[in-house]
Amino acid sequence: MAKEKLNILHTESSCGWGGQEIRILTESQGMIKRGHKVVIVCCPNSNIYREAESYGVPVVALPIEKKRRSSFLAMRNWLKKEGRQFDIINTHSSTDSWLVALACATLRYMPPIIRTRHVSTQVSNSMTTRWLYLKACRHIATTGEKLRQHLHANNRYPLQHMTSVPTGVNLDRFRPEDKKVCRQRIGIKDKPTLGVVATMRTWKGHRYLLESWKVLHQKYPDWQLLFVGDGPQRKSLEPLVRREGLSDSVIFLGNRQDVPDCLNAMDLFALPSFGNEGVPQGIMQAMACGIPVVSTSVGAITEAVVDGETGYIVEPRNVELLTESLELLIHNNELRLQFSHSSLERAIALFGMDNMLDKMEKIFFHSIKGKNH
Repeated sequence: MAKEKLNILHTESSCGWGGQEIRILTESQGMIKRGHKVVIVCCPNSNIYREAESYGVPVVALPIEKKRRSSFLAMRNWLKKEGRQFDIINTHSSTDSWLVALACATLRYMPPIIRTRHVSTQVSNSMTTRWLYLKACRHIATTGEKLRQHLHANNRYPLQHMTSVPTGVNLDRFRPEDKKVCRQRIGIKDKPTLGVVATMRTWKGHRYLLESWKVLHQKYPDWQLLFVGDGPQRKSLEPLVRREGLSDSVIFLGNRQDVPDCLNAMDLFALPSFGNEGVPQGIMQAMACGIPVVSTSVGAITEAVVDGETGYIVEPRNVELLTESLELLIHNNELRLQFSHSSLERAIALFGMDNMLDKMEKIFFHSIKGKNH
């Protein structure tokens, strides 16, 4: 018997661009390929609204960026008119989760709500927030098991009310390629490269990576540092690079569509995050390209990076340990190659798109039927 096809509504109030927004689009794209119908409601000035067309995902623009009465009314009026055609609603950020939950609470015959938690920020234990997560939402999906366990330990949410669904990586798109060719494609020198792909937000730790680079560049002047991604921190990082006299060895590429080429230009990937993480997509994508990763134990990162096997895990905000771990892999080509093979093997085994889509489908179907997961 063929599997039933779903009509899925995603909501996202964030106007930014990063792993969360990319996850929504790639998951939606994957569900559409499986025969489901998907629509995303988002802000008209958001990045996800601008990018959705290239993913083949229909979008509806609503002014839902802020928790205010006009946003609530916009969401409620739209759901009153269109909401009953959907089988499930999947919310993603705090604002849209509240707007959807309150709107559905004042309307009849609305679909069940699934809340996806993408980051490890603390969730309030207030009565209203408990209502949102445990009553208004039929189920919670987290992007890592550590996030699920954190909500259980700190907020006393029942484990059966939550499922860990790691983000999937398109392994046909993210795979090892010739480094020299990829460096030519993205327009950088053919030199050994340390890099990172991440939105430039404070907690991603770009500044700590630059502090480490000041030391490493003195010892390994033939290497270069590559930043891929944009964000609020770029306006302070670029002047810092100039002041430190590192402009010749540090490259800022900004947001790119050719992320696989950018990753395959790298010999080593570093993301020294100190907060607000699930399992960063940049890490999983790097591993799928066979690149060793040095990162921290924040969020659910250790569910991807195995310390001493696919890379190294260091203490957040510890520049000395970060530098030592990076130097081990910069200096030792054989160890770097060993970690590269292990990263690729782990990515192929764990990070495929089908795993994410299968788990989300199961959550959706069970939630519609009112079953536990």
